Amino acid sequence: MVSRKSAEPSPVSIARANRQRLAQEEGVRAMADVEKSGAAIRKNMERLRALRQAKEAQEASAAPAATAPPKKKRKKPVAKTAANHA
Repeated sequence: MVSRKSAEPSPVSIARANRQRLAQEEGVRAMADVEKSGAAIRKNMERLRALRQAKEAQEASAAPAATAPPKKKRKKPVAKTAANHA
């Protein structure tokens, strides 16, 4: 009355196991690719950050040597005359 599993797996179960194995292998490869690209991105970001900081330091050291910006000119108040009121 209790049915026993046969010693040989069915073709359906073999196919399922094969699909699962392939999916697992593909997942491992995908994760390795993600980690590899992430490391490359972080390395590039670090390189760009160093370049930016060097440029900012160079600009900061060059800024005091530059001349002071010209002062803004004041507008002279216009004298009120009888001609302006008419």
